[in-house]
Amino acid sequence: MRRRTVAVLAFPQISPFHLSVPTLVFGGAGLDGVEGLYDVTVCAEHPGSMPTGAGYAIQVDAGLETMAVADLVVIPSWREGMTPSPALLDAVTSAHARGARVVGLCLGTFVVSASGIADGREVSTHWAAAARLTSEQPQVEVRDDVLWTDLGDVITSAGAAAALDCCLHIVRSDHGAAAATALARALVLAPHRTGSQAQYIPAPVVAASADDPIGRAMIWARARLTEVFDLDEWAEAVHLSRRTFTRRFRERTGTSPQQWLLDQRVDAARTLLESSDESVDRIAELAGFGSAVSLRLHFRQRLGVSPAAHRSTFRVGAA
Repeated sequence: MRRRTVAVLAFPQISPFHLSVPTLVFGGAGLDGVEGLYDVTVCAEHPGSMPTGAGYAIQVDAGLETMAVADLVVIPSWREGMTPSPALLDAVTSAHARGARVVGLCLGTFVVSASGIADGREVSTHWAAAARLTSEQPQVEVRDDVLWTDLGDVITSAGAAAALDCCLHIVRSDHGAAAATALARALVLAPHRTGSQAQYIPAPVVAASADDPIGRAMIWARARLTEVFDLDEWAEAVHLSRRTFTRRFRERTGTSPQQWLLDQRVDAARTLLESSDESVDRIAELAGFGSAVSLRLHFRQRLGVSPAAHRSTFRVGAA
């Protein structure tokens, strides 16, 4: 199968971190022993030596014509106060019209929105910039409560860490959970974060750990995916009342305990479908769904495909 090509936009005063996110995740740049899954080219409206926001310059050799042939066009976090030029917006809209997926990471959503390709639809951006984007681009519906929004042809993300999550999500969608998990391991990242930006407003929270009740609850539940337990039992395991547990879990993750647990079960089923020869009935048991009927229902609701179709597409080692 032809390798997908990625065009990543660079511009004066770009943050080197934001530029490195797509080149790292898609191209494996700078990761020893990791082969990139895509062919990545950094391009600019005006190629040549370009200053960055870190006080040093970078050399960019490719121009916007790179977007004309790329499968994936990525706009890293834009700089506040900059107005995208007509030439840049035309390159983005032309690539989109040709069938390329367009990705806006963090404030890159401002460029995506200004291009018009997401008019009347939802986009995501950093929660602190959501009100400004709504004011400047009222034709889009801005989400400040999710880590990313995937419309199929247009994908946008929240802030810096969420840009990594979003790029891993694209790898997961294109190449399957096993590939995304291996890459995340090399990056020392969680392969898939569920939840919303709510957990980062106004301050970040730590990852699930044994040092807090909700973290312990996550660990307790992940270890018992094959078991049947109710909310009261789950709350009691970390010595919280049902009401307090539910409230604190939603504050922590932006979702309910039941929905979080369902997401974990779907993810477990997806990994087993891709990496094992177990039957769908057996995977339903191992992931805690109880029956293949329940697995198929929730799998399709979340991923839009049947377990069998997903396995056919992403089975590790499949021809």
